[in-house]
Amino acid sequence: MASGLSPPTRFRISGDRALLAVYGEGVDPAVNERVRRMAALVDDLHHPAIEAVVSSYCTLALHYNPQAIGCAELADLLRDLERQLATAVIPEAALVEIPVCYGGEFGPDLDFVAAHNHLDPEEVIRRHSGASYRIYAIGFAPGFCYLGGLDPRIHAPRLITPRLQVAAGSVGIAGSQTGVYPLASPGGWQLIGRTPLCLFAPEREQPVPYRPGDTVRFRPISVEEFARLAQEEHR
Repeated sequence: MASGLSPPTRFRISGDRALLAVYGEGVDPAVNERVRRMAALVDDLHHPAIEAVVSSYCTLALHYNPQAIGCAELADLLRDLERQLATAVIPEAALVEIPVCYGGEFGPDLDFVAAHNHLDPEEVIRRHSGASYRIYAIGFAPGFCYLGGLDPRIHAPRLITPRLQVAAGSVGIAGSQTGVYPLASPGGWQLIGRTPLCLFAPEREQPVPYRPGDTVRFRPISVEEFARLAQEEHR
C-alpha cells in the first residue's frame, strides 16, 4: 500500500491524553486496511509513552502519557511510520462463524425489519446469514463488533427509544450496520436474533474470539440447537 496514493492524514486532539489520526471517510475497506496497517506499525514500536492504540473505521487513536511525549511529536512519529505502510505485517484475517437463532423471543424486531423492507422474515434471515462481514471496529462495549457488508435490502433504522436492557448475544441491525451485543446492555438496534456463544470472557486467554479485519458469517440455528450450544458454552 503506497501512502502517496492516499489523502493526507488529518490529526485531531482528543482530550488531554489522545491523538486521533484520520485516514479517510466513511465505511471503506481500503481506508480501514490503512488504519490496520498503521495500528500494527505502532504496536511494533512498543513505545513507552503510548499507552493504547485504538483503531476504528477510518481513524486511529493513540492514547499517550503527556508527560513523556507531546501531540506534535506523536504526529511526526505517525508521519514517519506511514512511509512503511507497504511493509507493515498485519494478522491474516480469520473467518469466524457465529450461530444465530433468528426471530421469536430472540429476535423481536425481525418482523419489523421484514415489513420495513417489504420482505418475508425468512428472506431477511437468508440475506443476513448469506453475507460475509468485515469487522471494522470493536467498541461501545467489550467485544461489540461493528460489521460492514450488510445487504442494502435489509437496512433498518435504529429504535426511536432505545431498550434499557438488551440480552447478551443479541444480533441487531442499525442503518447499514449489523453487530452482536456481547454483554447485556442498553441498546437501540433492531434485534433479529441471538447467538448462544459467549463473545466476551475476560478470563479467557483471548477474551474476544475475533479482531478488526476478521470476517464474520452468521449461521441460522434452531431453538433446540441454541439450547444445546448454550449449555455447552456454560459448562
